Amino acid sequence: MGRFLLPALRRFRRRDDGSISVEAAFYLPFLLLVFGVMYTLFDLFRQDTVNTKAAYTISDLISRETAALNDDYIDSMFSLGKLLIRKDSGMSMRISVLHWDEDDVRFYVDWSVERGDMMDPWTNDTVDAIENDLPMMPDQERIIVVETWNDILPAFNVGLDGQNIYKLVFTRPRFASQVAFEGTIFSDGSAHDDQTDDSVVEEGS
Repeated sequence: MGRFLLPALRRFRRRDDGSISVEAAFYLPFLLLVFGVMYTLFDLFRQDTVNTKAAYTISDLISRETAALNDDYIDSMFSLGKLLIRKDSGMSMRISVLHWDEDDVRFYVDWSVERGDMMDPWTNDTVDAIENDLPMMPDQERIIVVETWNDILPAFNVGLDGQNIYKLVFTRPRFASQVAFEGTIFSDGSAHDDQTDDSVVEEGS
């Protein structure tokens, strides 16, 4: 049998005739699958990078503020974040200002607000969950923490489930010792509320 099989295989190997349409029918589905997987993975990595840049952009803007922030300001930051990421994806955002207490060896929350439905504001009882992600700091030093949570679906159905992209970035206040939120009462008893500024000016005038 080998006498007939081996020559037949050799002749098949040397043949160069064929049908392009038949070969395309065999290879085209495989090529389309490869292209779909490559584009889907590229889009997920791109979205991961976009989320990082969005979080850094928001954090940098807040770090430059010297006046107390309010709900309207946070709403505008949330709108900006949604513009920077993919429009058809769900986004949540949490902005917090924390300070390090050397005596207690832990972070405390000055204030924390959230937008979206995937996060809750940090409290002193829960902020320890991200302590390992934060830098070493001097006593009573403050830090701005911006977190984004982006729920996205793959561009093509290639066997991947929806992805949750979580980003945490931190920035030190640039032009003030702390970035306050309107109405916040700090641990030293001081408060920041822009609504009382007019009365203070009138009393001093």
